[in-house]
Amino acid sequence: MKALLARKQEKGYSVALEEIDEVPPGEVTVDVRYSSLNYKDALAVTAKGKIIRKFPMVIGIDLAGTVVESTTDEFKPGDRVIGVAQGLGETEWGGYAQRQRVLAKTLVPMPATLSFEESMQIGTAGFTAMLCVMALDAYGLEPSERELVVTGAAGGVGSIAVMLLAHRGHRVAASTGRPELEPYLRNLGATSILPRGELAKKPAPLESERWGGGIDTVGGDTLATLFAQTAYEGAIACCGMAGGHELNTTVWPLILRNVALLGISSIHTSKAKRNEAWSRLAAEVERDKLAEICRTEPLSRIQELSEDVLAGNVRGRIVIDVNR
Repeated sequence: MKALLARKQEKGYSVALEEIDEVPPGEVTVDVRYSSLNYKDALAVTAKGKIIRKFPMVIGIDLAGTVVESTTDEFKPGDRVIGVAQGLGETEWGGYAQRQRVLAKTLVPMPATLSFEESMQIGTAGFTAMLCVMALDAYGLEPSERELVVTGAAGGVGSIAVMLLAHRGHRVAASTGRPELEPYLRNLGATSILPRGELAKKPAPLESERWGGGIDTVGGDTLATLFAQTAYEGAIACCGMAGGHELNTTVWPLILRNVALLGISSIHTSKAKRNEAWSRLAAEVERDKLAEICRTEPLSRIQELSEDVLAGNVRGRIVIDVNR
């Protein structure tokens, strides 16, 4: 079978498409139909980030396919399944392969209303966006006249976050450094477009109340400024650090405005929460809009596509056809 394999070198590692006839130890064997290209995948493919934890490694943190063999009662041949995060492409062989064997805990059943391709149009990015929405819901954030900000709005997480928040009745300010994408973002449900520079600056400890909160995929000064501008009893779900891993801020928004910072990680989400998230995604994602923000590309183009992702030249989502 064909797989994208990373192999340790004396300095760093190499990445290449290879024909292999092995799959790792595991409980469930899946014929993979599609994967997707996330920011983390792009870092792994280009060796520009410390994503891979052991070698050799098949890259790809997402997969969707059909079970062909299972040693557990949880899955049986013919089941359609989704695997996102859970160590795929980092500590366990991932989705850029035509066949993969994984632990049963890695997989969840694919909702009946989703196709293989749609599930990977959502992928880890959409799954993470839904975890953010669920966290804001659990906090009790209701739609109001105040907008919620989505930073990095043109990216995979951001695009689907805009769509999901708008679907739930929130007013959404889409923050982006690409003003030419305003029609794209408004079509997803954004009520306004916020130039990236308005948040990507060193903030005062506390600024005028402007936002109800939001979903942040950027981190750094962008998150610090959003935090300082969030209104009383607002909340921000934080899930990324494309703009930096440091957070230089004060406790003032916390103790003077009761603003919540809600940390979101998709890596080791419980199976119960994964099932809930995928059930909600199947029900709440608007398929026509989803199709408009995605494109499907062959695995053979993964290197150049990864460079495009890291350069910020990609909007929305890229699905990877592992059989091309």
